[in-house]
Amino acid sequence: MAPRKDRRTLDPVTFEVLKNAYVNIVDQMAEQILRTCYSFVIYSRDFSSALCDPTGDTIMQGSGDIAAHVGTLHLTAKAVIKKFGHDVHPGDVFVINDVYQGGTHFNDTRLFAPMFYKGELLGFAQANGHWADVGGAVPGSFNVNALDHMAEGLRITPVRVYSKGVYLSDVAELIAHNTRAPSDIIGDLQAQAEACRLAEREIQRLCDKYGVETIKKSFNEVQDYVEDMTRQRISELPDGTWETIDYIDVDPDEGEGLVPIKVKMTIDGDRVHYDLTGSHPKTVGSFLNCCYGGAFAAVVAGTKMQSPDIPMNSGFYRVVTVDAGPLGSVVNAEWPTPVAGFASGPFEKIMNAVFELWAEVLPERAMACTFNLDYLLIGGRDTRHEGKPYFMWYDWMVGGWGARNGRDGWAATGPVFGVQLGTQPFEGQERLSPVLTTCHELMVDSGGPGEFRGGLGVQKGGTLYACERTVVSYCCDRERSITWGLWGGLPSIPHGVWVNPGQDKERYLGSLFSGVPLQQGDTVQRPSAGGGGLGDPLKRDIQSVLSDVVEGYVSVERAKKDYGVVVHVVDLDLDQYRIDENATLAERARIASHRKDWLNEDAEKIAALYRDKKLNMLDLIRQYGVIVDWGSGELLAKTTAEFREMLKRRTVPYWTASGQAANATLKVA
Repeated sequence: MAPRKDRRTLDPVTFEVLKNAYVNIVDQMAEQILRTCYSFVIYSRDFSSALCDPTGDTIMQGSGDIAAHVGTLHLTAKAVIKKFGHDVHPGDVFVINDVYQGGTHFNDTRLFAPMFYKGELLGFAQANGHWADVGGAVPGSFNVNALDHMAEGLRITPVRVYSKGVYLSDVAELIAHNTRAPSDIIGDLQAQAEACRLAEREIQRLCDKYGVETIKKSFNEVQDYVEDMTRQRISELPDGTWETIDYIDVDPDEGEGLVPIKVKMTIDGDRVHYDLTGSHPKTVGSFLNCCYGGAFAAVVAGTKMQSPDIPMNSGFYRVVTVDAGPLGSVVNAEWPTPVAGFASGPFEKIMNAVFELWAEVLPERAMACTFNLDYLLIGGRDTRHEGKPYFMWYDWMVGGWGARNGRDGWAATGPVFGVQLGTQPFEGQERLSPVLTTCHELMVDSGGPGEFRGGLGVQKGGTLYACERTVVSYCCDRERSITWGLWGGLPSIPHGVWVNPGQDKERYLGSLFSGVPLQQGDTVQRPSAGGGGLGDPLKRDIQSVLSDVVEGYVSVERAKKDYGVVVHVVDLDLDQYRIDENATLAERARIASHRKDWLNEDAEKIAALYRDKKLNMLDLIRQYGVIVDWGSGELLAKTTAEFREMLKRRTVPYWTASGQAANATLKVA
C-alpha cells in the first residue's frame, strides 16, 4: 500500500474542504428528512443517509447516523446497481428494504437516487428510514412468532418509484397500502426522496465551483484517506488474536439455555479481521436472527467506536473485514428466515463482544456491557377519532451504558444501536396514540456494581384508553443473559414487561412476545437495564457509594449487599446518611471470603428461596448467579449453569482474595 501522501493528488486545502463538505451534505439530508417526514419514529431520528460512488461504495456518512445502519448502506447500494445496471437516468429514485441483499430488517427502507452532472453519472445518494409499519401479522411488523419473513411484512426488492423525475404513484401506493399507515409511508418516502435530490443539488454545486474532475478524484481520495488513517491506527497496536462469547437468551426450538454468539478478533499488521463462525450454527426459533448485513454492521460500529475521530466511509471496510461463517446461522441467516429483531438479538451481542475484545487491546477505553435495545409496540384502533384509525405506539427506551475504566457509566442514554435515539417526547406520543405515560424515572440499583458503577436504567409505564382491538408486542433480550460486568464487575438487571403491576390482574410477559391482547385501562410497565459494573465492587470508594445512596442511585440495602458498605439513615427527609466504618470493614471481609462459594450453592435451593420471597431478584443474579423465570420463579438450570460460567470467566478472576486490602483507605463521611 502506498503512503497516504502518494495516494493524494488534490491539494490539502481543497481535499479538506471537500471531505468536510460531504459530511455536511449528508447532515443536510438528515435535516431535510427530519423537517419533512410524516412518521413519529423517523422524526425521533431513526434514519441514516450516505453518499455513494458509482460502484455503490460509501463516500461519506453523516455525523449522527444509526450505528446499525452503518456498514449496510453500501450493500443495498450495490444491490440496486446490480439490479438496474446502466438503466439509470436523471430523476430516477429506487426503493429497497431487502434484508437478504444487505439490509438490516424490513422496516429499514432505503431510497436510492443517482447523482448526475451534465449528463454524467457521478454517484448515488441514499436515505434510509425506519418505517413504523411494513405490514405483516402484528402492528409495527415485529412478529416474534414469525415462521418466515412473509409474516414480518413486505419485502421490497429494488424497484423504481420515480422514473426520469416522474413519480410512479401506482408503485408507491402498492407498497404503502400493504402497511397499516399508508399516508405516513407515502410522506416518509417522499421526504427521503427529496433528501436524495438535495444531495444531488449540493454535489452539482460543488462541481460548478471546483470542477467535475476534482469532485470525482475527491470521491476516491476521501475513501483512501479513511483507509490510510485506519491502517495507521491499527498498525500501532500489537498483533494477536482475542476471542469472547456473549449470549441471546434462548432458542425456543431447543428449550431453555443461552444461545452463543462467539466473536474472534485478529489484528495482523495494519488490518483487523473478525470471525463469527463459532456462533450458534442454526437460526433461532424467533425473529432474533440477523443476516450478513446486520452482523457486519455490528462489527463495524463496535470497531469504529474505538476511533471516533476517523470519518466513516467504505475505506474503513478495506481494513476491517468480517467472516460471518456459513449461511444458516444465527448471525448469517438466509431467506426466508425472520430477522426483524436483529438489533435486540445478534447485533448488540456482537457489538458488546467487540467492546470487550478491544478492552484487552486498549484497556484505557474499556467498557462493560451496555443495556439491550428494546422496542415496545402497542397497536390497535384509536376510538378518539372518527373511523377508528390504526394507531401504533412505537416506543424504545434509554438505559445505562457500561462502566468505563476510571469512570461510572452513563445513565439514561440511547442504545449502542443508535446513540442519537433519545427519549421520545411523551406529549407527541400521547397526541398520536391513546396511551398515557404514567411513569418515567431512573431505577435505583439498576447500575451494575463495580469499582466503577454501570449507568442507571429507566422504568417506564403507560396506560391505555380510548382504544379497541389492541395488542402489544415486545422485542428485547437480556432477560436471562443479563447485562454483564467486566474485570470483576457485577451484572445489572433483567429486561421484561409487566401488565398491571401491583394489581389483581398483574401478569409478567417476559422480554420477547407478539400480539398479546390488551384492554382499555391496562397498564404496561417495563425497565431498561443499567450498564454492567467494571472492577471489583469491594474496591469502590466508600464515599462514592455514600454519594450514590444520597442521590438515590443505590439503595441502603444494595450498598451493603453489593459493595459491602454499611450505611445508616440519619434523616431521610434531609438525605442525611452516615457510614459505619467498622461494620463496613467486617462486611467487606465477609463478602470477600464467601462470594466464590455462593456461586456454587445449590441452584434449586436458591430458586426456592426466591419463590418464598426470602431472596430477591438481585440477590439471585449478583450473589448466586441463579437465573429463574422471573414470573413463576421456576429454576432455569441450564441457563443458570451457563450464566455462572460467564461470571467465573468475566468476573471472579478479578476479585480480591480479601476485602481488607480494598479497605485500606476507608474514610468516614
